[in-house]
Amino acid sequence: MNRRPILISVVGPTAVGKTGMAIELSAEFDAEIISADSRQFFKELSIGTAKPTEEEQKQAKHHFIDHLSIAEEYNASRFEKDVLEFLSNYFKTKEKVILCGGSGMYVNALLEGFDEDLPSADPLIREELKKRLAENGIEDLQNELKLLDPDFFEEIDLNNSKRLMRAIEICRLSNGPYSQLRKGKKKEREFEILKIGLEMDRDKLYDRINRRVDQMIADGLVEEARSVHPYKAHNALKTVGYRELFDHFEGNMSLEEAIEKIKVNSRRYAKRQLTWFKKDNEIKWFQADRKKEIIQYIRKRFE
Repeated sequence: MNRRPILISVVGPTAVGKTGMAIELSAEFDAEIISADSRQFFKELSIGTAKPTEEEQKQAKHHFIDHLSIAEEYNASRFEKDVLEFLSNYFKTKEKVILCGGSGMYVNALLEGFDEDLPSADPLIREELKKRLAENGIEDLQNELKLLDPDFFEEIDLNNSKRLMRAIEICRLSNGPYSQLRKGKKKEREFEILKIGLEMDRDKLYDRINRRVDQMIADGLVEEARSVHPYKAHNALKTVGYRELFDHFEGNMSLEEAIEKIKVNSRRYAKRQLTWFKKDNEIKWFQADRKKEIIQYIRKRFE
């Protein structure tokens, strides 16, 4: 038996097969799964977040899925605290746990720690940024963040104006990149960490993304988006799959255009996810279909 419990982190771009791999590892190592997908936290969002199905959740016990409402604001700092509290009890009876998700900020918060001393909001900066957003459009804010913090620019949802403004605000107030301030000094954890990354040929991945979007539409994504449209101001809904359909509902584009835009934005998001995770040299990368190799690698490291 290991002296310390083990957390196996499974990361990678959207649609690469993280959920399926996590379920396989759950069965192999008698481990439950923690979701690190910041959109799967919300009860009202299922189809557009590719949440594990009821059948998948029966195959392996999942945590941090469906535990929030879209009306609640949640962040990586709270996620870190909540998961560490959960693990303090979980590891009393279990030796391993699987962390599964593609939200880089949330994965890093748990594995490396989150700096709690971030600058508080500055009303003057916020008002300036809101005015620029209204007058010049969101691209103006995107360009500033790219200059101030190119690393975080690669990870953030570039169409989420609230997060863009907050990141710019922190960069200015701290005179440094938000991505570095967030990490701070890496915190020691009471468990071992093993990082696994899943990847596949780009054309194959993009085809999987396109087909997944088509399946989401067939499964009722339009209806799901319509049901939450009244809450579109909340941060949870400023995300791919919902934002485009909201534009359709408001007469800004046809349904066909919205679906195509979801595919394009999903592919762009996958590219940013890969850019983010590839910077972590501790991640061991595997082709997504190499289940046996991954299991052997884990066993060799810890058993």
